[in-house]
Amino acid sequence: MNRPALPSNPPAAASTAAREVWLLVFPDFLLLDATGPAQVFSSANDEARDAGLPAPYRIRLLAAGGGAVVSSSGLGVLAEPLPRTGAGGATLIVAGGRVAALPSSATAEGRAVLDWVAQAGAEAARCCSVCTGSFVLARAGLLDGRQAVTHWADVEALRSEHPGLQLLDDALHVRDGKFRTSAGISAGMDLALSLVEEDLGREAALAVAKRMVLFLKRPGGQRQFSSELLAQSPAPGVCAQLTAWLRPRLAQDIGVGEMAGACALSERSLYRKLYEEAGLTPAQLLARLRLERACLLLEQPGTLVKQAARASGYGSEYNLRRAFAAELGVLPSEYQARFA
Repeated sequence: MNRPALPSNPPAAASTAAREVWLLVFPDFLLLDATGPAQVFSSANDEARDAGLPAPYRIRLLAAGGGAVVSSSGLGVLAEPLPRTGAGGATLIVAGGRVAALPSSATAEGRAVLDWVAQAGAEAARCCSVCTGSFVLARAGLLDGRQAVTHWADVEALRSEHPGLQLLDDALHVRDGKFRTSAGISAGMDLALSLVEEDLGREAALAVAKRMVLFLKRPGGQRQFSSELLAQSPAPGVCAQLTAWLRPRLAQDIGVGEMAGACALSERSLYRKLYEEAGLTPAQLLARLRLERACLLLEQPGTLVKQAARASGYGSEYNLRRAFAAELGVLPSEYQARFA
């Protein structure tokens, strides 16, 4: 396999001491949440060895009590017991799983894990989570008032459980001081690559990304993977009424006056009621519905970008590209290549 080796004098070469990476798992955890980041750091070790350098990482899989831990897929891993001390200088990464299966204060075992996470996370050089592992960090009191992200399907549950968090719906991973959280499942590898880049430099991280056939920086955020984040089902009321009226007319040139008339309201009343119900202006609702329609059209094989632009009300490919770049961080053609 032809690939660039690690640079001869990366930042890590100054020390032969491997950086500790602690991966915390628990029964019913999501397998890729732990094995994805583990493979990134392991591949960094492989690249270093190929270049004649010491392995930069020591990877430890941890769980309460240690021993065999079965993931949600049914595959098991062997974990070490939780160490009592020594987190200083380590990178702690907490895997995710079904929210109901995550450690919580409802049980003595859960409280013990959260107490350990609180202490280890406070001592660690970096404290990270993958997917719904952010719930564990939040329950341990480590994310209060901080920016964070989780899997798009669990954003509202995390926001409801911990209203003090500053949740970013679209990010693949978020850094707030030494705390790092990442979005759904495979985003843990994006996070791990960013940590390798921070430790060893961009050239080393790029070598790992190429070895693993990954983007070093994945285009766009997690919003592109979730129609729920584009246009959520409206609650009954003016928003639902206007949404139902707009959807068959998205290709038309529609003004606020027409929207207000369709709801038998004045423009001022429409603005007020819609904002109270959905936190949106009429123009913002229309933009969301058009983006949703464009995404659905581009997911259909054979749809041309210009056809999607016209049918969703953007009129031109240029307008559609601007909207996708602003809202999803990718081009329509890139979105289509992934999802059609």
